[in-house]
Amino acid sequence: MRLDFIRPLYERPGPYASVYLAGPEGEAHWRELRDRLSEADPHTLDALEKEAIQPAAGRAMFAAHGEVVLAEAFMGPPVESVEWSPLPRIAPMLMLRGENVPHLRVIVDQAGAELTAVGGGSPRKATDSASTWPLQKTARGGWSRVRYEDGAYDAVVAAHEVDEQVRRLGVELVVVAGEPRPRSLLCDRLGTKAADRVLMVEHGTHADFARDAETALDGWLDRRRAELLERYEATAGPRGLTQVGRALREGRAHAVLMPGELAEEIWIGPGSTQLSPDRSELRRWGVEHPVPERADSAVVRAAAMTDAELWFCPDLADVVAVVRY
Repeated sequence: MRLDFIRPLYERPGPYASVYLAGPEGEAHWRELRDRLSEADPHTLDALEKEAIQPAAGRAMFAAHGEVVLAEAFMGPPVESVEWSPLPRIAPMLMLRGENVPHLRVIVDQAGAELTAVGGGSPRKATDSASTWPLQKTARGGWSRVRYEDGAYDAVVAAHEVDEQVRRLGVELVVVAGEPRPRSLLCDRLGTKAADRVLMVEHGTHADFARDAETALDGWLDRRRAELLERYEATAGPRGLTQVGRALREGRAHAVLMPGELAEEIWIGPGSTQLSPDRSELRRWGVEHPVPERADSAVVRAAAMTDAELWFCPDLADVVAVVRY
C-alpha cells in the first residue's frame, strides 16, 4: 500500500482526534462521543461534528487545530472508538480500506474503450460514480473515467490513451477486459511500459467488470505480498521495532510488513522517523521531550514520510521490513 495520501496528516503538528464511527451519528450519540474527547479544543470538535453527521455506514475522521485533515467513508461499520493522541491512530483505517495500487481498468468492445483510473489512495471496492469526461487524476487518488465511443473501435487511439495514462499517473497495473478481438488489438498496440503491466480479465463484461477487476487485483496483491515475504526471508531483513525503526531512519525500508495493529507503547519525537522502544535513545538523538505513542501509529508515520510501502501480513508474528539495498 502506498501511503502518499496520508502524508498531510504529518505535515502539521498534533495532537490529533481520531474518530471511528458506525453509521451517521444522531445528536445524542455524538454528544456522548464528543464528551470522550474532553482534551480536544472546541473548534476541532465542531469540525468533527459536521463530518460525523454525513450519511455513511462507517466513517473514520482525523482532526487537529479546528480542521478535519482526513476523512473516509466505509461500506461497513468499523469498531467505534475515539482517541486524542500525539499522532493520528491511522492503522485501523488502513486495515479497513484494504490494500490498493494505482491501476487502470480498461474494457473494450466493438463500440469503444472505457478507461477507469484508480489511484493508490482510493479505498478498495469503491463505487464508481463518475459521469464526466475526460479522465482526470484526483488530488488524493480516486475514480475518473474516459470513454471513446464514436461507433467504431479505434485500437490505436485507445492504446495511445492507455500509454499516456500509464506514463502520467504512474500506474502499476492495467486490467483489461472485454470482447476478445478488440482486446487483442488494444494489447498488440500498447507500448512496452503499459504492455508489461497488463493483467487480463478473460470474461469481463460491462455488467461484471468491477467484480472481475477486484478479483484480479486481489490475486495480484496476494502474489505481491508473497514476493515481499520471500525477499524478506531471503535477506534476513530487519525484524522488530528497533531494527525496523533503524531501517526507516536510514531510508533503507522499501516496504514495511505488519501483522496488524501494534498496540505496544514506544517513544517518539517530532521528526517523522524518531521512534524507539528506548526513551533514552531519543534523548541521545537530541529529542528533549520524548512522548509515548502507539507503535503502529509511529511506524505508519515513518513509512509514509520515507516513501516506504505498507503491507498487512496476518501470518507474521512481528513487524519486519524489506530493504531497498
